[in-house]
Amino acid sequence: MTPAIDLTHPRHATPPPRSRERYARPPLLPAPKGERVHTNDGRELCLRHIEPGDVAALKRQFGRLSPEDIRRRFLHAMSELPDPMAQRLARIDPAVETAFVLMDETVKPAELRGVGRIYVDVAANSAEFSVLVERDWARQGLGALLMQRLVDDCRRRGLSEIWGYVLLENRPMLHLCKDLGFVRRLTPDEPGTTLISLQL
Repeated sequence: MTPAIDLTHPRHATPPPRSRERYARPPLLPAPKGERVHTNDGRELCLRHIEPGDVAALKRQFGRLSPEDIRRRFLHAMSELPDPMAQRLARIDPAVETAFVLMDETVKPAELRGVGRIYVDVAANSAEFSVLVERDWARQGLGALLMQRLVDDCRRRGLSEIWGYVLLENRPMLHLCKDLGFVRRLTPDEPGTTLISLQL
């Protein structure tokens, strides 16, 4: 007589998986978010699109900027990045905006080291750009990387021009854009500022 199987024993608590489940391929893990990029001196960053959850990182980055960095990015002095503005910068409308961030994931929480963004003027079929790289990460090829990605995005959108206002004192940005083929225009209404643009 075959002995009864004790189904209360842990070994029999759950039925064995069906053969097709036993030999099925393991589920695919989610792909890493973003693209790994490296600075000229070998440091690694993650290049990805901005996300609503980046508000805190945006505010922390602003706190690390010098008054000069802030003026070069926003074209005027600012003592803090107000929460509504940070929320707006992190929650973009992809139909008319693109924003790339460079995240340093070697620290916790991850820190934002650079950001490049465009805002599309649909009527003019062009986009205004802005790029910011933290001082300790400058001159490492990151500004050029962000600008090239913005130019590529504008071309993907079928735009005819990318442009931006740059302070005349911001020589690194002016040199970078010149190397990428941008041209400068006089802006008599904005002393100390030049308009640079690239025809696409």
